[in-house]
Amino acid sequence: MATATMERRLLPALPLATLIDRELRAGGSERPDLRYGHAGFTKRGEDNFLVKPDCLHVPGDPASAFSVFAVFDGHNGVSAAVYSKEHLLEHVMSALPPDIGRDDWLQALPRALVAGFVKADIDFQRKGEVSGTTATLVVIDGFTVTVASVGDSRCILDTQGGELQLLTVDHRLEENAEERERVTASGGEVGRLNLFGGQEVGPLRCWPGGLCLSRSIGDMDVGEFIVPIPHVKQVKLSNTGGRLIIASDGIWDALSNEAAAQACRGLPAELAAKLVVKQALKTSGLKDDTTCVVVDIIPSDHLTSPQLSPKKNQNKLKSLFRRRSHSSVGKLGGKSASIGSVEELFEEGSAMLEERLGRNLSLKAASPPFRCAICQVDQEPFEDLMTDNGGGYCSSPYAPWGGPYLCSDCRKKKDAMEGKN
Repeated sequence: MATATMERRLLPALPLATLIDRELRAGGSERPDLRYGHAGFTKRGEDNFLVKPDCLHVPGDPASAFSVFAVFDGHNGVSAAVYSKEHLLEHVMSALPPDIGRDDWLQALPRALVAGFVKADIDFQRKGEVSGTTATLVVIDGFTVTVASVGDSRCILDTQGGELQLLTVDHRLEENAEERERVTASGGEVGRLNLFGGQEVGPLRCWPGGLCLSRSIGDMDVGEFIVPIPHVKQVKLSNTGGRLIIASDGIWDALSNEAAAQACRGLPAELAAKLVVKQALKTSGLKDDTTCVVVDIIPSDHLTSPQLSPKKNQNKLKSLFRRRSHSSVGKLGGKSASIGSVEELFEEGSAMLEERLGRNLSLKAASPPFRCAICQVDQEPFEDLMTDNGGGYCSSPYAPWGGPYLCSDCRKKKDAMEGKN
């Protein structure tokens, strides 16, 4: 559950470098094949999605390949969703150190996602527009999946054994008591819409503004306690692969996680996305924009065997996501690779930047110029500095804090999100 006070959850799994080394030693050095599809219906025209299967974190190096998939559910206009689709990944990448190895890159990714989400929020709010958006961003590198999310768009993982994992947290005030406590502690008010005569109707909302969410990108008109700091979860799939279903709340308001997964098991990704949308519309009608992206992470040896005909190949694919039987459900938590097993590497949902960025986010704090951990802008010592760094540098009137260097604008953003302004 996301909370401003929850501690970093580093699960008792093997180090990422050890997992990658094990994969290489086991002959699993080939990256899985990704098959994906998307579908949707529009009511307000505020949903957007992103599909970027061919990214490189080291330009020109195919060994550094990764893929990105995302869903953005806008509200109060489409501007924030469009901006996030076009710029969020760019901001995340700018917060990652260049020319580092794969395991270091994956370990730095959760903090870079936090910095990128906050930077996107700051830059969009400078435009003066009042639109906002949810954001669920999925980064796939080999069998490692990292998901960052704000709002109530959701990502679920369906393993070969039919075991479901929710990789996101819904930041809805109605359902998330710890987020309600954080918002009120930061100066916001939480309550239902009040009609004439004192009658309260609808879901819990944050006032001013009346937003049902506690985290989003944008929404400059509803108070800084609606924060862009994402919940981040990183897992490593076994070498049997799995299926990701990423969708806006137009899907999840109609279907449970189990119903969405069950609706498309045994089908290729493109058809699966269409079936999930169709089932959601059949269940509740078109009440909201509905967007669904399905990504199948398939071991390469399931698809490239030369002796398999296309028809047999398709049957092999279907067997990966067959309909669930009680005898085939995989068990979580085992440290050895097994059908449906998932190694949980990292999970953090705190809304406190000090807890999320830590003290060592690739800072150039040893000597000037100093680089802001969020906006990645360099500043000289005579500019408005804010870093803990043993109490060595501090800008008035602020006191030092326990995190990395932040420029004046990003420090003001941090204080506003914590209700200190």
